[in-house]
Amino acid sequence: MTRAEIVVDLSAVRHNVAHLRELVSPAEVMVVVKADGYGHGMLEVARAAREAGATWLGVAVMEEALALRAAGDTGPLLCWLAVPGEDYAPALEAEVVVTAYTVEQVEAVAAAARSLGRTAELQLKVDTGLSRGGATAAQWPDVVAAARAAEDAGDVRVGGVWSHLACSDEPDHPANDAQETAFRDALRVAEDAGLRPRWRHLANSAAALLRPSSRFDLVRCGLASYGLSPAPDVRDAAGFGLRPAMTARAELALVKQVPAGSGVSYGHTYVTPTDTAGTTVGLVPVGYGDGVPRAASSRAEVLADGRRTTIAGRVCMDQLVLDLGAGSSARAGDEVLLWGDGSHGEPTAQDWAEACGTISYEIVTRVGGRFVRRHVGAQVGAQVGAQVGARVGGGADA
Repeated sequence: MTRAEIVVDLSAVRHNVAHLRELVSPAEVMVVVKADGYGHGMLEVARAAREAGATWLGVAVMEEALALRAAGDTGPLLCWLAVPGEDYAPALEAEVVVTAYTVEQVEAVAAAARSLGRTAELQLKVDTGLSRGGATAAQWPDVVAAARAAEDAGDVRVGGVWSHLACSDEPDHPANDAQETAFRDALRVAEDAGLRPRWRHLANSAAALLRPSSRFDLVRCGLASYGLSPAPDVRDAAGFGLRPAMTARAELALVKQVPAGSGVSYGHTYVTPTDTAGTTVGLVPVGYGDGVPRAASSRAEVLADGRRTTIAGRVCMDQLVLDLGAGSSARAGDEVLLWGDGSHGEPTAQDWAEACGTISYEIVTRVGGRFVRRHVGAQVGAQVGAQVGARVGGGADA
């Protein structure tokens, strides 16, 4: 028995990665698998991405990187989010490439490398205008000088310089030109100091698709690898040649008749029509405890009983309710598609994002809880990771 499941089509992931590789060549592709693969399953997606030719994988935190290594991944792997006092040694021992934003981080990585008697693979991140992670323009020369000194000492090898765009989903936004100019300036500073990074990367999914000048040596594709549009106001997923990989489905737990004018769910924010003798409501056993946004209340649609219908009233912690109509023939156990690739008439994650006033990144990454994740489309003979069929934990911010 499966009350609710997330079905991830790994063949769609492979299609998307291969498509991105062809599009951005000669630049290479890093597939970002942080936050449990944007809710799709980090280990399985990582394997599919490698199968499709992704040169690099990218994660946020070291625990994610080490989990990939423990699962057998041996390819180039970049990690970029650390806190003061972070222990770099396990990552360096596992040949994870780490990122430094500050002089202190460069020195900490170098010290960890010396303690291990090895040379650490290091990349430097510059803040070109997102005002998030990375060294500011004022800090950058000092970070570069510290990295060059550590490289001269044999403690690190600076293999990459990178940054992140703020407005790449808006191709005409002036920040895109400004950030690319700032990135080129930062590269010149690094090169003037004697650094020779093999990998220069700025483009995320939207820039990889829409801004060829930002591709440099490598692009970092997160959302696009999962088949969702990173710039939905410009083009939908199909318009970018992408195939959504995730379907969220459940079964009706209960179907019953209620009288006309019945209040539904907490607060009675939805009332059944009064122009019929009554209506059929269906109970779907998923809620905000499973990552279904409460903001979907009376807004998002699902596919049930052969048609799209809007959630009736408030999403609860464990369940939500549908008004299936007076003439419904639905029965308990029937399938409900919350979102998918749209091929059966169901909503997409982008549809849910628009209904909830958010982005598709959040819809797919936050879903979890008591959903069971199932992977399909694995290559024949490929071993599937231990998370297949496991219950899904809550997602991290994408």
